[in-house]
Amino acid sequence: MLDDNLLQRPPLSLYIHIPWCVRKCPYCDFNSHQAGETIDEAAYVDALLADLEQELESAGKQELHSLFFGGGTPSLLSAEAVNRIIEGIAGRTVISSHAEISLEANPGTFEQQRFADYRSAGVNRLSIGIQSFNDDQLIRLGRIHNGNEAMQAIETAYSAGFDNINLDLMFGLPGQTLKQSLEDVESACRFKPAHVSHYQLTIEPNTYFYKHTPSLPDTDSSWEMQQRCHDMLSKHEYIQYEVSAFSKADKHARHNMNYWTFGDYIGIGAGAHGKLTITSEPSIRRRWKQRQPARYMKQATRGEACSGSSELKLQDILFEFLMNALRLRQGFSFELFEQRTGINRKDLLDACKHIDEDLLVVSATGVKTSQRGFDFLNEVLEQFLTIIRMSPQINADEHG
Repeated sequence: MLDDNLLQRPPLSLYIHIPWCVRKCPYCDFNSHQAGETIDEAAYVDALLADLEQELESAGKQELHSLFFGGGTPSLLSAEAVNRIIEGIAGRTVISSHAEISLEANPGTFEQQRFADYRSAGVNRLSIGIQSFNDDQLIRLGRIHNGNEAMQAIETAYSAGFDNINLDLMFGLPGQTLKQSLEDVESACRFKPAHVSHYQLTIEPNTYFYKHTPSLPDTDSSWEMQQRCHDMLSKHEYIQYEVSAFSKADKHARHNMNYWTFGDYIGIGAGAHGKLTITSEPSIRRRWKQRQPARYMKQATRGEACSGSSELKLQDILFEFLMNALRLRQGFSFELFEQRTGINRKDLLDACKHIDEDLLVVSATGVKTSQRGFDFLNEVLEQFLTIIRMSPQINADEHG
């Protein structure tokens, strides 16, 4: 059982899912649906706000630390719709005066025309899905923009008044060379964004690439790409604070940091997930929504937005915390661990004793991975998962 003397209510964020795309990318396993000629924005915004009202019955009116418009392609929404969503949220709960309000945007010319209006609506961080500046790579990835449009989108974002911009870049792409991967990073750094997300293409189930797998660089080549690209980002004074995240000083992605430190978040929109800590029980619960947009809108507007919920088991809480917090270069403190999980640090320390000593650094105040553990995080997590499943103490606590 969770210890109600340890468990504390963490910061609360809000995730807003926009499920439509112009065309689904062959590597994407997110809940996204090809948009028709028009999107019924008004009906979807009505559903989102109805969904939020239902979520607030459980979450209460705790101040929102961050808002994140994800997708899909949120930049398919008009600025008027985004403005109505933000105003609707502010009218129903409290948004921190320092809240980070992020929106994912495609670099396509059509979306760029809206950047200034998004800024006026209250969006203060733009995350642009560049992926690559190489035209051939973009075609292989099924992207609908080209390299010139990618560069123009960044310039447009700056002109629109954004000073907190993230660029998404991928490596290990079909047929990609080391030189091409470095050219992508160099091109991104020339624009001096506040943040760069640099991650390897992975082939996920239920994607086109899973059924029709392209030829990808081998493991050694991808590893060299990763290391050399990370060195280049470091040379340009980007700090790697998370496995795939690099930022200038004080420009960490605050919404994502809340995920990685096992904070709470409300999820609204088709297919959205949420996590809430209930200190009075004590418990940690997950909630999720209908994935199909038309069904979601019907359910949300009749007061049935949540299509399912579950209480996390002790094993799941421990492993999910580790799976997120160990992604951070700094690791985590024992105090944070106890506050976010309601689990005594002794159970964690017992598990740490069985992890290969060259993978983990345990200090008087907390835990982080070694450099090798950071590089091979999956290995660390696999060891923890085995230990957690076999732990008589954790399993005994599970049953009271």
